Amino acid sequence: MSLISVRELVPFQQGQNETDVIINNVHFNRTALNHFNYTLYSNGTLSNGSNCFLTFSVFRPQMFLNGTFVNGTSCYSPIKDLGQHGKLGIAFAAMFAVSIMFTLASLRKHGKRFLPLDRRWKAVGRRWQWYWLLAAAACGTISCFMGVDVGRDYLQSTALVLQSLFYYIITPCLIAAVWEGVRHWGKWQERQILDRDAVAFSSETTRESQEFWLPVIFYLFAWLNFFLAVPRTWTPIQLQRSREQQEVRAKPVATDGRFKAAGFMALVAVLVICYSLGHSIYRYSPRPASKLRQQIFYLQAAPIKFIIAIALLGVKVGYTIAAAFNWSVSPFKYDINSGWIFGLGYTPALLVIILFNICAHIEQNEDQSLIFQREEQSRALDAELGLRNKKPNWWRRMRLDYRPPILDENGRLKAFVMEIGGGKPTHKNFERYVEMGNMRTHYGDEDYKDNAVDNGVEVTSSTTRHSGELNDPFADTSSSQAGLRNSHHSPDRHASNSESYAATSSGNSATSDAALQEVRSMLDI
Repeated sequence: MSLISVRELVPFQQGQNETDVIINNVHFNRTALNHFNYTLYSNGTLSNGSNCFLTFSVFRPQMFLNGTFVNGTSCYSPIKDLGQHGKLGIAFAAMFAVSIMFTLASLRKHGKRFLPLDRRWKAVGRRWQWYWLLAAAACGTISCFMGVDVGRDYLQSTALVLQSLFYYIITPCLIAAVWEGVRHWGKWQERQILDRDAVAFSSETTRESQEFWLPVIFYLFAWLNFFLAVPRTWTPIQLQRSREQQEVRAKPVATDGRFKAAGFMALVAVLVICYSLGHSIYRYSPRPASKLRQQIFYLQAAPIKFIIAIALLGVKVGYTIAAAFNWSVSPFKYDINSGWIFGLGYTPALLVIILFNICAHIEQNEDQSLIFQREEQSRALDAELGLRNKKPNWWRRMRLDYRPPILDENGRLKAFVMEIGGGKPTHKNFERYVEMGNMRTHYGDEDYKDNAVDNGVEVTSSTTRHSGELNDPFADTSSSQAGLRNSHHSPDRHASNSESYAATSSGNSATSDAALQEVRSMLDI
């Protein structure tokens, strides 16, 4: 990208009279130009501070007396051909955009729960690294796409501001992603140890206090890096329309004390990540017995992905600090060599995202891994005790000689609830029973017998008959009620009633039968 090195005032070319001037073979009114304070510059632009138009080559604007322009092209239009900076911007933007899809797949794979919710091991803790990687990839996509216009604009404007802004936001997002990955790896080691031995960390040590303060210290410096650099006026960065303006307006802002301090805050955050990784290795990794291996213990015990990620992070943070002191390699300089910003700025961020996604594709979900470890421990414990492989619960119920256990009233109720289910499953089963048409409102004789036999109760004919009578809504209840009424009378009273009834004349039998007839139900009417 070529830089317009000279930007000086150029006098108007005299036209046909004193009020006529010629600019790029187009006639303008001098009075109107002076009234609206338009000035012609040597870089081929006509500007009054608010509006700027190109006046060279094929760009020939026309101005009316009221100050309006026709056929004018803004000085900030992308008129240049796509150069190296723009091509690299398209390539890196596409890679950042594709990485978002892979990061979402990794988030789905490792953020899913397969075990009951545990307040100590929350699923959101293992998702944070993917959230930060998504933010870094989104910022990288926007910044690289803006780099296309930076390379094609005749004079720099909003595109350079957006490229610089989102480029710098990549740094705190990337640092936070690596931190969350290291922090969660330590938690995952602790969880595996506690799953094997619940009292492994029963003694009080400084481990708990360090794991409480380390995140606080890290995010303190990470947010200091963000607030020192990002919330500011970015307009001076785009004032690079001449060599003089670049040196006077843009350079002092890009190399001020805030950017320098922000770079060192990022460096301290990286050092906190290194300490956290060493703390997790010291607390949760077994130490080798050999003294020679103890000297390289931390390098051997640390996951290779974190060593590479911290190294890439160091390259990016080092470039950020160097750019805050040396304007010639600053990513905020629009005509910088593309190798600096893409090689040391975007490439480390993209490699960290790719590294984490490759490892996520290889590694297993933590809940699934924990389930597998528990199964292995159970099989190993059974082998030590000499037990055979356990059969599933339904295996014994399939045997012909299986007899259900004799349960009391509470046991039968619990078994019934477990069979039907509870909450939403109960509602689903209820709907299924209604739809299938096999929902029973009462038990018949055979069902009563089966339940009684299963519960160890002796079943008699009277019991069965009594059950049927109680459960039949259309049963004749007069006989039972009559039996209850007669049970209150004495045997002598019953016998005298029988004799008096036998002595009744046969002539009045029809009348007496009609008088003594009793309506037992609505079906007898």
